[in-house]
Amino acid sequence: MQHRPVSNPPNPWLSTEVEYLEEIPEAKLEIYQDHTREILSHNDSPDLGFSWSVNPYRGCFHGCAYCYARPTHEYLGLGAGTDFERKITVKPEAPRLLREAFERPSWKGELVVFSGVTDCYQPLEASYRLTRGCLEACAEYRNPVSIISKAPLVERDLDLLGELQRTASVSVTISIPIWSKEHARALEPFVATPQRRMETVARLAGAGLDVGVNIAPIIPGLSDEDIPRILEAAHAAGARRAGFVFLRLPGSVAQVFTERLRAALPLRAERVLHRIRETRGGKLNDARWRLRQIGEGTYAEAARALFESTVRRLGMNCDFGTEEEADTFRRPGRGRQLPLL
Repeated sequence: MQHRPVSNPPNPWLSTEVEYLEEIPEAKLEIYQDHTREILSHNDSPDLGFSWSVNPYRGCFHGCAYCYARPTHEYLGLGAGTDFERKITVKPEAPRLLREAFERPSWKGELVVFSGVTDCYQPLEASYRLTRGCLEACAEYRNPVSIISKAPLVERDLDLLGELQRTASVSVTISIPIWSKEHARALEPFVATPQRRMETVARLAGAGLDVGVNIAPIIPGLSDEDIPRILEAAHAAGARRAGFVFLRLPGSVAQVFTERLRAALPLRAERVLHRIRETRGGKLNDARWRLRQIGEGTYAEAARALFESTVRRLGMNCDFGTEEEADTFRRPGRGRQLPLL
């Protein structure tokens, strides 16, 4: 499939930009190496359910038009459009850095999420295997893990996930925000189809893993109508958990999303943009804590009610959030570390 050129909004932190007089050239994949000295990222956001995450990659080949992480590329001196999708940074020392972090006395075996920003199983993972290397480290130290991905590539690591399930804990959440193949291809151009992702849910569940789905983001006026179908298919595939997050369009993401929406779905675009503004107080984005995840107004409340009623009908999320995390963390060869006091 040919990559369709997508505009690269000007980086607000730079004073220069390029304006093409003719057709924008195709963006080619460029890979950079990040030799960072830290791999664990700490999160203190009040509306996210985790504190620590690992991101082996910066930027994402999937090219989802709505990705809230796009502006992170601007801090690298790059753009949030095609730069985010095709100028991707890898962290080759990620597994070693994670082991070093686990060896620090301050580390107590907290849950680690893969990934908090970009997909840890994007296509580059097939050859770089950085996520697998980090999961091997987690298995060695029996550190609990949670994975969020859209990629069937996660199936490659079923053996490792099974080991984590036995010795620590692991959960996998597959993101399926859209059920229509046409709409998904328009806004998630390089991701497996929603139906193929649901096969991944079934294979993970069939392997005895704790698997759920995330309808993230819900795109008002486009994908909110898909909520019951996604949840019903997920439940049939073996998922027992489900979550949802409302569409966020921070910074230059709004421009990327709007341009691609109008180009790929011209008959739906204005309706979708109207509904987004209806759920964001007349704007395309609302950065306020709590509300940024769920939206506000009658339309947003109706979407939440549809999600919650379908979850109840299917009997999903019954035990979600009630389980106590076992203390499984062990440093190899040293057994359980007892407290000094």
